[in-house]
Amino acid sequence: MTGGAQAPRWIVPAQLSHGAISAAIADPIQKRGPGRLWFYALLATLPFVLVTLGAIGAVLTVGIGLSGVNTTVVWGFSIANYVWWIGIGNAGTLISSMLLLTRQRWRASINRFAEAMTLFAAGIAGIFPIIHLGRPLYAYWLAPYPNTMELWPQWRSALVWDFWAILSYILFSALFWFTGLLPDLATMRDRATTRAGQVIYGALALGWRNSARHWQVYETYHKTMAALAVPLVCSVHSIVGLDFAASLMPGWQESIFPPYFVVGAMYSGFAMVVVIAIFIRWGLNLQAVITPAHFDVMGKVMLFASVVMTLSYATEWFMAWYGGEPADRDVVRYFFVGDYRWLYYALIACNCVVPQALWFPFARRNLWVLAGISVVINIGMWFERILIVWNTLSHGHAMSLWRTYHTSLYDLAILFGPLGLFVLGFLVLVRILPVISMHEVRQISHDEGAAA
Repeated sequence: MTGGAQAPRWIVPAQLSHGAISAAIADPIQKRGPGRLWFYALLATLPFVLVTLGAIGAVLTVGIGLSGVNTTVVWGFSIANYVWWIGIGNAGTLISSMLLLTRQRWRASINRFAEAMTLFAAGIAGIFPIIHLGRPLYAYWLAPYPNTMELWPQWRSALVWDFWAILSYILFSALFWFTGLLPDLATMRDRATTRAGQVIYGALALGWRNSARHWQVYETYHKTMAALAVPLVCSVHSIVGLDFAASLMPGWQESIFPPYFVVGAMYSGFAMVVVIAIFIRWGLNLQAVITPAHFDVMGKVMLFASVVMTLSYATEWFMAWYGGEPADRDVVRYFFVGDYRWLYYALIACNCVVPQALWFPFARRNLWVLAGISVVINIGMWFERILIVWNTLSHGHAMSLWRTYHTSLYDLAILFGPLGLFVLGFLVLVRILPVISMHEVRQISHDEGAAA
């Protein structure tokens, strides 16, 4: 994918100059005002944002009894949403860093908003464990702050693992994202026509002057950060998997959970990147730099992840049978004939069956089909997260404690509301910062001979 006459072109062969590339990405921010469609989209997100804030306020004042949790199914939508959002968040930095280290040139058109997706999704994910604590005012106890009560974190608690995983990941991802922005911030500074734009972008660019020395330090630092990002991302979502695997509940104490969760994060994250790429390409008229070839290769990655996920499900079933533990076998049987069986069938259809259409080039290059498959994958991955919680907790070791989860309006609010918060973040982002890496796309243009 990186060389030779037959290599796919990651920029349209229209002899775009470097100036034209910069203009295509920067002009929607600096010269064209927000269109009517942008305002409509902004207004459409506001009800979701208000619902999210209202739901958080309600649970902080009333308590988690608003949700459908009970004495047996003590985790519900909050924890499932946390795992789903942190999976999407993990994928952004993982995608960007792995593609940088493997020198995949098509990364240039998607890495910026994939990394931004990490920040928004991880920030949203961090809300859910706090509101699920029951006593969120004591959430700061998770941090080893100096105090007079001699209260220190309980390191055997999965909540502490999650706290450090999310905190370290958000801080690292913010640094990684901002580092990649530096050359483009300097471009925005030099193209700014107002004094305010020159000052703001100039301050953010940290004195970038496009010198050989700057580029040498930048490339060394950026690649070092990417090399650190891969094990960090794998460890973060492995810790999320260990929230379950470190327990003694049937169906959870499985060594496959850490790698299974990492692949699942990449799977749902790539699906979300595809959806975001389609909207950004259409909304900002960036067809020249986000080409059908990008969607084709992302479709192939999702197909590979679907195969791995299917193998993971089959391994889970096989190990329950091979291990011979009655409780584990009962849980797997409950997957197929229990109270949530139709959701489990939907999970298999969304994550394993529907993505097989990506074997065909038409499905990978037709944006309507690819968008539909990507949305289906993310729905299926949420089903997986919620069923990991529900199936085991509803059907544990003690038969006298078997009971099901009953969804409440609050659960629906914290499920759909944050989607608007996520979209709002991107709507603000596209108005103030370039969502495509200009300097990397210009490099592709030069390498492929497309520059004038």
